[in-house]
Amino acid sequence: MRLALFIAIIFAVPVTAAEPPKGFTPLFNEKDLTGWHGWAIHEKGAAPADFAKLSSEDRTKKLDAWTDDAKKHWTVDNGELVNDGKGAYLATEKEYGDIELLIEYKTVAKADSGIYLRNTPQVQIWDSNQKFDPKNPTRRPHLGSGGLFNNTPDADGRDPSVVADKPFGEWNTFRILQVGERTTVYLNDKLVVDHARMENFWDRKSALPRVGKILLQTHGGEIRWRNLFVREIQAKEANELLAKHKPDGFESIFNGKDFTGWEGPLENYEVVDSAIVCKPKKGGNIYTKAEYADHVIRLEYKLPPGGNNGLALRYPGNGVHAATQGMCEMQILDDTAAKYTKLDPRQFNCSAYGMVASQKGYLRPVGEWNFLEVTVKGSTLRAELNGTRILDADLSKVTEFKDNQKHPGKDNVKGHFGFAGHNDPVAFRNLSIKDISDKK
Repeated sequence: MRLALFIAIIFAVPVTAAEPPKGFTPLFNEKDLTGWHGWAIHEKGAAPADFAKLSSEDRTKKLDAWTDDAKKHWTVDNGELVNDGKGAYLATEKEYGDIELLIEYKTVAKADSGIYLRNTPQVQIWDSNQKFDPKNPTRRPHLGSGGLFNNTPDADGRDPSVVADKPFGEWNTFRILQVGERTTVYLNDKLVVDHARMENFWDRKSALPRVGKILLQTHGGEIRWRNLFVREIQAKEANELLAKHKPDGFESIFNGKDFTGWEGPLENYEVVDSAIVCKPKKGGNIYTKAEYADHVIRLEYKLPPGGNNGLALRYPGNGVHAATQGMCEMQILDDTAAKYTKLDPRQFNCSAYGMVASQKGYLRPVGEWNFLEVTVKGSTLRAELNGTRILDADLSKVTEFKDNQKHPGKDNVKGHFGFAGHNDPVAFRNLSIKDISDKK
């Protein structure tokens, strides 16, 4: 009798929740679905853009119905989150932007599951023992788990670089870093996706949403999850991560002390805390003595409220207007300011001024440093702000201009790099350029 009572006591002891690593927050309390709700992602109206259009009342009704369905198929067993392969997906109640995500899973043969980031599919989970089916060539489970399966076929990161899956019955561990669209995936401590762009599955012409929910997919077979932890990445670390990716070939063009190597009305600018800052109520075009043809620029910039400046690209110098006589002026603007609400979209932040509009909404709050990478190659221009591509244009194809003002410099094949100040103390730092011109 005493032995039976002792055994009963042992099995009645609740599972102690795993301690999160330093800086991380648990997503799952190992007891119930607190912090999660259902999401029937394939149901009509469940796509994020469609769901956002619903009234508050209709959104609540849908979430309640999806959550009721999820509770039929998601359970907690010995501190593990278990799905039977059916029902609505689970979604975090909270939305996340830049994150580091740790998660373990264990699944069964012929598994097909995954992890949505920012409401978007997905970091894929496969049964890597499945053979390639030439009749369905876009499904490539034999290449292993961890790839960004819903990227376009053969896009960077679409398939994992190595097969890192463990045998069935063993736990697999993901470590996922996402800064903007840039997604890096480690599976069982092996790098399987390196800084690849996660495409917006719902609208491939648009950038990945700035924030969104984390979803756990259910798809045809039992899957177990445990040790779900998330850490939100702040702006400073995000910029460092972006700057560290493939730094080879980048050369500094500003020494952080003075304007050595620069020309133009330098008296209108100053160096403050290792940054180039346009003096208030001053401006003009300052630029590098060196000229560049095809190149990549990396820099950080910080805007004051309503701040306005611009990057002069392939600028000819001589004090001419950078926006029309250079290849373009890439707008640097606090377009969140009320005074700019009625601008032509081709004037928004990171637009090719007067020619091609960027996608709005990816600026950090005023006073924070933004990380910008600009690629100038031939007639094409690409801008990636804080890890998200918001401009991808071929200026040779532009035929309509703001106010019908021609841009004869848009076809320049080389020129200086510089800043086109407009009276506001916009700051720039950590400036580097990589020459990608064809040397042949």
